[in-house]
Amino acid sequence: MSDKTLVCRECGAEFIFTEGEQEFYQKRGLLNEPGRCPECRSARRRVGGSSEGRARPMYTVICASCGKEAEVPFQPRLGRPVYCNECFASERSRG
Repeated sequence: MSDKTLVCRECGAEFIFTEGEQEFYQKRGLLNEPGRCPECRSARRRVGGSSEGRARPMYTVICASCGKEAEVPFQPRLGRPVYCNECFASERSRG
């Protein structure tokens, strides 16, 4: 095995797929070479993987415990309490 030069499918930049990385992929049973450079892979992980660069939608709610306005990353369901971060943490620690 030797180092390979690959082209990032996201930004088009060339990057090196090192011999060590190739061994890592082989040990893990990964059959495909990486399609993105390390910088694009890192950026993709920061924004949530398969969301293709879009931020996750946030929903404004009123906390069922303290009444403060809060944002949550899911759409609340009718009849289910939604808590702000502080109240959620205290509810979780109670049991």
